[in-house]
Amino acid sequence: MPFHLSPVSWLLVLCVVVQLVYAVYYFWPFGSRHVAETLEPDSAHEAERPVSVVVAARNAADQLRQLMPVLLNQEYAKFEVVLIDDRSEDETILYAQQLTQYYPNVRLVTVERTPNNLAPKKYALTLGIKVARYPYLLFTDADCVPTSYQWLRHMARGFETGADLVLGYGPYAEAPGLLNKLVRFETLLTGLQYLSYAERGQPYMGVGRNLAYTKQTFMATKGFASHIRQLSGDDDLLVQDAVQLGRQAAVVTAAEAQTVSLAPTTWREWWHQKRRHMAAGNRYRFADRLRIGTFILANGLFYLATLAALVVPDPEWVALAGAWVVRTSTALATYAQASRRLHDRQPLWLLPALDAGYFFAYFLLTASLVLYRNPSRWK
Repeated sequence: MPFHLSPVSWLLVLCVVVQLVYAVYYFWPFGSRHVAETLEPDSAHEAERPVSVVVAARNAADQLRQLMPVLLNQEYAKFEVVLIDDRSEDETILYAQQLTQYYPNVRLVTVERTPNNLAPKKYALTLGIKVARYPYLLFTDADCVPTSYQWLRHMARGFETGADLVLGYGPYAEAPGLLNKLVRFETLLTGLQYLSYAERGQPYMGVGRNLAYTKQTFMATKGFASHIRQLSGDDDLLVQDAVQLGRQAAVVTAAEAQTVSLAPTTWREWWHQKRRHMAAGNRYRFADRLRIGTFILANGLFYLATLAALVVPDPEWVALAGAWVVRTSTALATYAQASRRLHDRQPLWLLPALDAGYFFAYFLLTASLVLYRNPSRWK
């Protein structure tokens, strides 16, 4: 009997093949790579590579009380903290002023108003970068906390390879509830993509929770000028501009080199956050959009093809089962490796459901951006 598959089954097979290609070329080499997790102090070299840690804060007094003690106790030979108070109405400015009185390496920048039609956070960061004393810049958000006092040292060592940008990872803290699990899974998947692509020499984004670049790189891209009116993109679009100019990126994934923040606690908050981040995607280079889009499309079509295969007369159960076994085992192996490499523990037994839920949500988010474009302003 001649071998025959329906168009839907062939689509399933094609989707699985595409995902296998991504896993073999990008994800598995990244997940299986062994990297040094500890660093010995090197005061001489650290003094030659002073770092300005830049933090923009708006109404974040409580968060800064968690963050600043960890920043100020970083084990690094020479660094400063540039703290930007962006139009705060709480005690942020008072707390920041107190810090400057006791710590000479804390510098305060105050933003009283943002010019019309400029993205507030990008404007605030630009002012902070302009006053930064040192040529190496390390960024995190006010609601993040480094996982160790070695964070700065690990991230700064990324520049030793001659890189202009250093891409770090910023997981969310584990908490009860399905939303937290979905947010943490999405963060793992996003980290797996942008970090594995970067290790293949194809960097396309970073996250502002844990990102470093040279001041020279910021000046070469003219700062945020190409997207200063767009609310999102102070991290990924700057990386896009830098890579376009030939700047090189290094990847740092050590457990001590991460920053942790609290995940959104409501579905509405997460939805608006994702819409804001995804809105920057249309400014990515075509090659990056094609690479990311092909992966997302292959995953999304896999689930749609599965539904189609179940409703047609006489489903081809052997093809469907085979595609699911291969795809599920590939995905679990990929996520397990990424979880180990990024030190971001995930509930492996729940990953298939989280994977399906994420790509369904991604479809809805994409549709909402096409139909309604109004990303929230940075608060």
